[in-house]
Parts: sequence; C-alpha cells; structure tokens
Amino acid sequence: MPTHMQTIITTDQNSTLSTQDRGLNYGDGFFTTAKVVDGKVQYWAYHKARLTECALRLGFPNINFIELEEHIGNYIQSCKLNVLKIVVTRGEGGRGYNLPAKCNLTILLSVAAYPQNYLNLHQVGVNLAISPIKLAAQPLLAGLKTLNRLEQVLIKKAMQSQHFDDVIVLDYNNNVIEASAANIFAIKDQRIFTPQLDECGIKGVYLQSLCDKLTVEFKVVSIADLIEADAVFICNSLMAAIPVKSIESRIFDVSKSQLLLKELLAKEAKC
Repeated sequence: MPTHMQTIITTDQNSTLSTQDRGLNYGDGFFTTAKVVDGKVQYWAYHKARLTECALRLGFPNINFIELEEHIGNYIQSCKLNVLKIVVTRGEGGRGYNLPAKCNLTILLSVAAYPQNYLNLHQVGVNLAISPIKLAAQPLLAGLKTLNRLEQVLIKKAMQSQHFDDVIVLDYNNNVIEASAANIFAIKDQRIFTPQLDECGIKGVYLQSLCDKLTVEFKVVSIADLIEADAVFICNSLMAAIPVKSIESRIFDVSKSQLLLKELLAKEAKC
C-alpha cells in the first residue's frame, strides 16, 4: 500500500483547492478525460495506464487506484452520458520549483455534459484548417497529458477566427502532430499511419486502443501525406474516430472513409 496520502476532491462537495497547490502554481500534474456511459468509464484500463505512466515519468508516487476507483464509482453511478475529468497534482510543498520532501497527491474529479456535436460530426465529418500555432519540442513530456496546456489554449484562441471544425497542429519542422484536442491517423493502401510523438504531442487513449486492434505505423507525417491519403480521421476517447471531410482543397468521401476503417477492423477481428 502507498505510504503517502492522496486527497480526492469532487465538484459536488464543498471542498476547496489550496492556493498553494503545485498544479495551480506550476502546472505540476496531469489529467485524463473519459467518456461515461450508464455509470461506467469507457476505456478505463487505458485511462488508468495513462495516469500510471504520467505518474512514473513525472516522478509522482503511485496512485492508490483502489481508493480512486471506489470514489469514481460512487461519483458517476447516476451518469447516463457524461464526461469525467481526473486531474492529479503533486499537492502542496517545496520551495519554489523544488519538490516537497513528502508528496501528498491531490486528485480532482469533475463531471460535465457530453458534447452532443460529436454525434453529428460522425455522420458529416470534420473540415480541418492548419493552425498557425506550432508545438515546441520537449521529449521529456512528449506523449503525456500534463497540466501545461497553454499551447492548446493558444490553438483554440486562433481557431476562433478560422471558422473550421478543427485544425491540424504542426511542430516547428512543419510535421503533422495532432488536432487541437485529438490525435490524427490516416489510411493509405489499406495501411494505417499516424504522426510519431517522440518530441511533442499526446498519445491519446483511443489511439492506444486502436493500436491494440490494428497495426498502426508511427512516422513523420506531412500535410502532403494526409492530402494524398485515402482517408483521414481525428480521434480521442470522447469522440472515438471521426472522419475528415476536407483538408484545404482536398475533399474526402466521408462514407468511404468510414467503410475503409470498418473493413480494416472487421478484417483484423477475423484474424
């Protein structure tokens, strides 16, 4: 059993977050956002693996999942279709950026409404622009969903004047990394590829689950690679895989894209 303490706060309580919390002051923490259906967290094993990896790579103590899962179960038992957000911080302590001598985790649970527009986008697809905001390289944080999300805030701010459903986000070498809050993958000649995420970007829960079902190649991806693909999708644990309808002047057949992915999944299921 863990020797450290962890405090679990839910937004339906009168609990407050300390002004000295390191997540608030330094972004010293991480999170995951999950779809809840009929009181159950979808893809929970993958969300749990994400939280475990973040804790390990950032030097956090182990999360007491027995206690956390009990709290989550009680918290979401009446939820029909919602979004659960789990935020983990290093708690209080330490002078400046220095780590506290003893780490007591703070875990914040909150529930929000499910974005209804995802249901429609599955049918009509998404139109993508290219974000003017690029992602900086930091291999130590690559793949992790930390609380340092200012790049994504700037991306969303820029989207307000772009008038597209979402954007493709590049790194400073003009390689495709992800969408504003989702991964990107494409199908070309019956093969799936997605951007490599060894310097920046987040490896999402849905993408990880897809990798466990199909062979997915992680590689350097350009805008041209996406435009020349047979189908392109954006994905995360809330929306699953949504087909791309357009990238710049390239128009994709949404129904064909959906069929290509369905056939690949069906083919793999038979193997």
